[in-house]
Amino acid sequence: VQLVESGGGLVHPGGSLRLSCAASGFTFSSYAMSWYRQAPGKERELVATITSHGGTTHYADSVKGRFTISRDNAKNTVYLQMNSLKPEDTAVYYCYVKRASLKYWGQGTQVTVSS
Repeated sequence: VQLVESGGGLVHPGGSLRLSCAASGFTFSSYAMSWYRQAPGKERELVATITSHGGTTHYADSVKGRFTISRDNAKNTVYLQMNSLKPEDTAVYYCYVKRASLKYWGQGTQVTVSS
């Protein structure tokens, strides 16, 4: 299993970024996918989850109405569209899948929201 995130960077408050996670090594369309984030000095937290065919999504209260998770099963990719970014969204963002009771993480992509 390999998960490779991209799309992070530095953005001003109120700006937008779109993260991507390219997955390989498993049947992508059979598994729910999630995005987590970890800010300095804080525990890793769940940001958003999408079911295997994209029919159901779940968001942390802190990002509801601002972030959108989506997936393209033909491209084995999951996305996180982040709008109206705030300084408190600054973190390393990780792609995650749980498969056969094992947890897999990507290497993470840094998102920094600062003026």
